[in-house]
Amino acid sequence: MLLEIDTQSQTPIYQQICNQLILGIATHKLQPGELLPSVRQMADEIGVNMMTVSKAYSLLKHDGYILTDRRNGTKVAEKQVLDSSFQERFIKDLELLLAVASIHKLSESTVQEEVKRMYQKFEQ
Repeated sequence: MLLEIDTQSQTPIYQQICNQLILGIATHKLQPGELLPSVRQMADEIGVNMMTVSKAYSLLKHDGYILTDRRNGTKVAEKQVLDSSFQERFIKDLELLLAVASIHKLSESTVQEEVKRMYQKFEQ
């Protein structure tokens, strides 16, 4: 899975890496147990500083999306379980997104249609 980094984006590069790897996991482009490139390899492949990739990997590891082992490298973690801290963070983030949608006059039906359409990409 080749990542596409937008150096002109306001989203920090480490966050772009996190976002794309999470999307890769959710859409099954990355499978549980699949080996990811080392920090050095990933940095070379996408042309960014190793510390940027290291920060992304650290955040992904903290959130349970990847596992690191010095002997075996970095792998995609097994499926996530729903826990209360994730659910609280999700609801808080969703509330903010819905507030922004409301400010921009995006209708509830449009939001629901988009959620349904997008969620279908992740089902399997």
